Amino acid sequence: MKTEVFLPVYRAAASGLAPISGLFLWRRARRGKEDQNRLGERRGVAGLPRPEGRLAWLHGASVGEGLALLPLVERLIAKGFHVLVTTGTVTSARILAQRLPSGSSHQYVPLDAPRFIESFLDHWRPDLFLLAESEIWPNTICAVHARNIPITLVNARLSPRSFARWRRFSGFISTLLGKIDLCLAQSQDDAARLLQLGAPRVDAVGNLKYDVDAPPGDPVRLDALAKQIGQRPVWIAASTHAGEELLALRVHKQLAARFPDLLTVLAPRHPQRGAEIVAAARAAGMEVAQRSANEPILPATRVYVGDTMGELGLFYRLSSVIFVGKSLVGHGGQNPIEPAKLGSAILHGPHVGNFLDVYAALDEKGGAIEVKDAEALALTLTALLTDPVLLRRTAEASRETVGALGGASDKIMQALEHYIAHMIVSEH
Repeated sequence: MKTEVFLPVYRAAASGLAPISGLFLWRRARRGKEDQNRLGERRGVAGLPRPEGRLAWLHGASVGEGLALLPLVERLIAKGFHVLVTTGTVTSARILAQRLPSGSSHQYVPLDAPRFIESFLDHWRPDLFLLAESEIWPNTICAVHARNIPITLVNARLSPRSFARWRRFSGFISTLLGKIDLCLAQSQDDAARLLQLGAPRVDAVGNLKYDVDAPPGDPVRLDALAKQIGQRPVWIAASTHAGEELLALRVHKQLAARFPDLLTVLAPRHPQRGAEIVAAARAAGMEVAQRSANEPILPATRVYVGDTMGELGLFYRLSSVIFVGKSLVGHGGQNPIEPAKLGSAILHGPHVGNFLDVYAALDEKGGAIEVKDAEALALTLTALLTDPVLLRRTAEASRETVGALGGASDKIMQALEHYIAHMIVSEH
């Protein structure tokens, strides 16, 4: 089959499957992957009224992509837009509910079926559509393009692996990219790959994630935790995945002889794993407190499990030493920009393929240190916790590095100025 016919085949298949989407969504909701009370949004039924005036629709797949859009949300509101942010995951909806400013709102993105997209567009009538990173949904792009709504792919990225895969469907992807007015890529390499696939207008403007403010931390809760910890040495293992908590517990035991009052804070990437982590700590013979159970940090507490949603900014502020997870277990790493913005020394494993550029910059400038295993992590923590000058120098390098890499949001707004000016002229 020629790649040029994939698009009509895809559209027909999506239309044919739409009638059974209710069962599909219900099953996902039973597994906690959908919000039972907002399933209609996934089928194009709006959960909110459309506000008056100009509306910009911004879409990101999940937590990281949604948060990366926040600098643009604020700038578009300042330009007179109401901003609608859509994502596709329950976790992203919960976190964005806490982070979105006044003048913006969240909805779940409709499934990529023509009838759902048309219903969504009929209600919201966006004047501008911004897609984050690599969210190239064929029916959505075709429907928005058909209504002459400008489409911009922001923070665009395309890995060599994805590029090789898309090249096998060159006619399909070039048709879709041809409907996107502007692609604003994270790097020159991303821009070059998008051009080769057929994107008509491409520019490299940097990574939006460097412009996102550090996550908030409730000052009252922070003060309460800080008082419970007192002067104890503390380190954070953040965004950890299965297997890494066991390594962190092993590290704690190795350090306990040198730092008898050491507190290890474990903030798993998936908070629902909290009970499992608590059980592992107790099996290792450690006194443990669980955040979701409102258990305080007592003098005897050795491990604190931060298994709550939206409090990572709180945990980051408890220590200047942060190990960023998903990097010792071979899954590609988690984003270190947020703790770096708060001036933390960043520790990470070797598996950071999802964030190569930022880790490379942090490592080069001395703001982050790679550790290959639990033993190396223990040695590095010992060095930082016993040398305040080294810890301060590493933390400052971390903050300065990510600060110097910002500016993408301003460049994106400059690129959008043509569309915004045209809307203003049309209104008058």
